[in-house]
Amino acid sequence: MELLNINIESLSYKDIKSFVDKINIKEERNNAELVYLIDKLALDNRKNVKALSEKIKKEREKIKLECERVKKMYNFDKGFGNYTYVAGVDEVGRGPLAGPIVACAVILDLNVLDDELILWLNDSKKLSEKKREELAKEIKDKALAYYIAEKSSNEIDKNGIAFCNNQIFLEACNSMSIKPDLVLSDGYLVKGINIENKSVIKGDAKSASIAAASILAKVYRDNLMKEYSKEYPYYAFEENAGYGTTKHIEGIKEYGPCKIHRMSFLKNIL
Repeated sequence: MELLNINIESLSYKDIKSFVDKINIKEERNNAELVYLIDKLALDNRKNVKALSEKIKKEREKIKLECERVKKMYNFDKGFGNYTYVAGVDEVGRGPLAGPIVACAVILDLNVLDDELILWLNDSKKLSEKKREELAKEIKDKALAYYIAEKSSNEIDKNGIAFCNNQIFLEACNSMSIKPDLVLSDGYLVKGINIENKSVIKGDAKSASIAAASILAKVYRDNLMKEYSKEYPYYAFEENAGYGTTKHIEGIKEYGPCKIHRMSFLKNIL
């Protein structure tokens, strides 16, 4: 760390902050040099420099706690037994009036060192859009395998939402480059699956694998609905992802449904 080799007292607060802002606290949290830097900044006579020390200290503690939380999620998945590959599967889009239902299955390396944990994993609905996008990239980089499956609004109208939901669970779990030994599904069991399967209530908040699947599925579907909003601009799909918001329903009543609407879901609106 550059600051350790410089006389801090000779630097302005702006210059010190510039150095500090470049530090990746997540990667350096266990580095003894970071601890030394925290102490060095704390000894400075300037209040704003001392505040930087406290800021790094708090961020380091926050990441430490997050690491412990996520490690419990990894250990939750490992706790089902001596399985080599555990997959989590989750869906998004059961309730919208338009667009596909999407499922994702993910296999993570559950034996990674702390530095390789995917921090901030959680139920995708509890994360900001920006954080979901960041995590989706990291999950794709670190996952051993993943697969996204979907069924269109036409298929939902033809076969029903429950059937389509189960079909995309099956497709996602069976289409990965690695075949899992165990599938953890959020909420209920997958019908007809030929892999050992256990359901986890509120799994996207407990299981690292299900949370990762939840995030990838939501990011994929949200981005798809943003693209559809360009083709069908009257329903605010970029804002509501096809859910029945006031603006969406007003659009249906004024312009009628479009090709990606689920007609079986619009019986009380049309």
